[in-house]
Amino acid sequence: MYRCVKCKKMITKVGDKIRCPYCGFRIFIKLRPKVVKKVQAR
Repeated sequence: MYRCVKCKKMITKVGDKIRCPYCGFRIFIKLRPKVVKKVQAR
């Protein structure tokens, strides 16, 4: 999942064209998954 920086809409697949289909902006933020990883300290 990616989010457009300008219009804040979610985009699932960017594909070959690196543009937002809604506003035409070219900068995206890759969203982090909501799963939290736990690692044991040694």
